[in-house]
Amino acid sequence: MHPEQSKPIEAPIRRIEALDVARGTALAAMAIYHFAWDLEFFGYAPTGMTAAGGWKLFARCIASSFLFLVGVSLFLAHGRGIRWPGFGRRLAMVAGAAAAISLVTWLAVPGGFIFFGILHQIALASLLGLAFLRLPWWATLIAAAAVIAAPNFLRSEFFDHPAWWWTGLLPANPRSNDYVPVFPWFGAVLIGLASAKLASSQGLLAKLAAVDTGRWSLPLTFAGRHSLAVYLIHQPVLIAGLWLFAQAFPAPVETPEVQFRASCEATCEESRDAEFCTRYCVCMLDALEPDGLLNRLFAGDQSAELRSKIETFAGQCTIETDNSILEGGAP
Repeated sequence: MHPEQSKPIEAPIRRIEALDVARGTALAAMAIYHFAWDLEFFGYAPTGMTAAGGWKLFARCIASSFLFLVGVSLFLAHGRGIRWPGFGRRLAMVAGAAAAISLVTWLAVPGGFIFFGILHQIALASLLGLAFLRLPWWATLIAAAAVIAAPNFLRSEFFDHPAWWWTGLLPANPRSNDYVPVFPWFGAVLIGLASAKLASSQGLLAKLAAVDTGRWSLPLTFAGRHSLAVYLIHQPVLIAGLWLFAQAFPAPVETPEVQFRASCEATCEESRDAEFCTRYCVCMLDALEPDGLLNRLFAGDQSAELRSKIETFAGQCTIETDNSILEGGAP
């Protein structure tokens, strides 16, 4: 008998409410982040606020938690054998929702439409994860580490084509309002899968299933059990509410130049000091304004030609800014 078959996979006594609470909590956190993003989109928060610093870390933690739970759920549902009818129905629902989001965002914000967001990742990860169901937990964890590390070693110009953007291995991430490529994000799913396997082997799933989360958790439990519906509904509701608010209390309009500098400086200050970033972003703005490049950027142009120019300008401005600071020049 195969060693992995010598230990029967533990079947939880009942539905694990703690996992529903975890999903509900992740959804609540996502709603908070999306509300902040919407405030930025409507001009009530500084441009670039949610793409840098603590907000960026917050968003990554939310995405990681969702994908971790996908791995856990995949094991709970199919660890004892793939239940194809149920798997097919769920996959069709998630893939259909992902396609709908791509269509809607392409119509609404073509410059940053979601072509491979978290739902796309969940759909593909659910398929890829089937190949890891029978592996031991430690082998799955090693695979997770390899997937997470891959972008640090495998990035190549070969993947710099829209047909390969889903991999996450192109030299620079394309512009999108939600970009969750296979590398490194599939690693979070595998970590969840490995954790569930380890918990099963130690008899922890039945103990977790016996935990009564209490009445206080009912809203979170409800949201967790209907996570796809909540995910699809919450953002349109938030946007509609802010749109109505904006009709009565419109936000001040910022020029593209002001928006670019704010976003540039917020991103830059994750790795450099404020003095460098102020000078660097002025240099980048001066480089992009001629020939309408800034307008093309704000229009969502993702052509390889424009991205190549931006990378060239970024390198030149980095050198010029460093030299200017060393020489004590004025910004």
